[in-house]
Order: sequence, then C-alpha cells, then structure tokens
Amino acid sequence: MATAPSDQPPTDETAARISRRNFLQSALAAAAGANVAGITAQAGADLQAPPYVPPQAVQLDINGKVHHLSLEPRVTLLDALREHIGMTGTKKGCDRGQCGACTVLVNGRRINSCLTLAVMHEGDKITTIEGIARGTVLAPIQSAFLEHDAFQCGYCTPGQICSAIACIDEMRAGAPSAVTPDVRQREIAVSDEEIRERMSGNLCRCGAYPNIVAAIKLTAAAKT
Repeated sequence: MATAPSDQPPTDETAARISRRNFLQSALAAAAGANVAGITAQAGADLQAPPYVPPQAVQLDINGKVHHLSLEPRVTLLDALREHIGMTGTKKGCDRGQCGACTVLVNGRRINSCLTLAVMHEGDKITTIEGIARGTVLAPIQSAFLEHDAFQCGYCTPGQICSAIACIDEMRAGAPSAVTPDVRQREIAVSDEEIRERMSGNLCRCGAYPNIVAAIKLTAAAKT
C-alpha cells in the first residue's frame, strides 16, 4: 500500500544536506567558469599581434643582380623573393619544407627557401628559376623537361628544375647518396634509383615522376 507523502517540514539534518549540495554545486560551477575565462583570456593573448621588429637593410645577390631591400629579420627568403622582389617563379607550396616547390640554389646548393631567413644570405649567390635560362635560350635541363613532358600543372616545376641542377652536379662531383652501392667510388653511375633518391625532396602531385627522372637522366648523360 502506497505511503502518502509526509507534510512534515524537513529536519535540520535534511536541510544541512541540501545546503551542502547547493554549496558544492555552486563551487564547481564557479571553478568551471573561472577555467573557461582563463582559457578565453589565453586564446585572446595568443591572437595578439607578435611584437614589432624593425626592418633592416639587406642586400641579396639574386641571379647576378644585387637587390637592396628593407626587411624584418623574420622574413623568409621565399617571401623576400615573391613579396618584396616580385620573383614569383619560386612557388610557395607547403611553406614548411616538405614539398620542395620553393627550391632555389644558394652558392650552387639547393635549399628550401621557405625554411631560411633572407637576412642570412647576404653575400651568397642565389639562383632562382628566373636565372636558369640564358636570355631566350633554355638551359639543357629545361629543354629536357619539355622534351620528356616532365610536368603537368607545372606548379612544382621551378623547384624540380632547380633541384635537378643540383642533383646532376652532385652526381658529377661523385657525392654519394643513400642508394649509392659503393660510397668509396669516385664516380656515381647515373641511374633511376640515384635520381629518385636525390629528388625525393621534391613532390609532384600530378605524378610526373617517370618523365622527370627521364629528363634528368638525359641531361646528366650529356657531356656539357
């Protein structure tokens, strides 16, 4: 038989339990609110502009011409080329050194221009894709890329060509790679495996790798 609800007022013990529960709930809500406020404040601080760094004078020797620039020390070589000089042949792909689209030559060696600061290269000889041809005469590697149709969309091609020049120079100089059978040999055999290994830092999203390898192999086999 069901018991009718009691009309008696709550005892002191019941009131104390209710009071403690309300207190704990209020405390937890206040703590959560403070935590959210702290996270929001931190997020706001993270969105603030970085501290101002005054620009400084920089001279860059690019494709045989000296450019006088005023750059913040944080400007990458890639952004200096594209945004400050107007040489947009060097492409910005991943902007974190993973795709190779921004490859240029510095003192004959290939680097990812998105990973280096422009101010670090005063006095260096920088070569971009704009400096590979001689006027209207294409360089051998450029002609080979055309002959073998070693590109599709062409976005990665400037970096591929700059990297290919360094790849060929490395093989001709006898610099071994991770796939060189005998690192004691002074001459490196130009093979598909050598080229693929040395060009592995340059990605082609169109998948033109076989034709790129063929173009490099043809150029590397030439005497000049």
